Amino acid sequence: MRRQVFRPTPVRSQPKIKSPLPSQRTTESEPSSHSHVQTRGMRNKVPELQKLFQKEDGVPVHLKLGLPDEVLYRTTMALTLGGILYVFVALYKSMRT
Repeated sequence: MRRQVFRPTPVRSQPKIKSPLPSQRTTESEPSSHSHVQTRGMRNKVPELQKLFQKEDGVPVHLKLGLPDEVLYRTTMALTLGGILYVFVALYKSMRT
């Protein structure tokens, strides 16, 4: 019986994908200026959110944004408990028949 030897296959370079729109094409010599450019009029909220989430105020991270987070959390818990209750009721009914 011959022993099979596995050899690594050579890694092929991926072809560069060309952008279909001329306005989206960039050249290699163009400097990337994504760090300070606003995208479509949106501002960077990351520094503000980092300060909010890293603040030591005793509030859990999943509730830091206030009322919307609390409503989402309570709804999720209610649906989870309702689902667990439904499973037990279904098991009980299937056990009796």
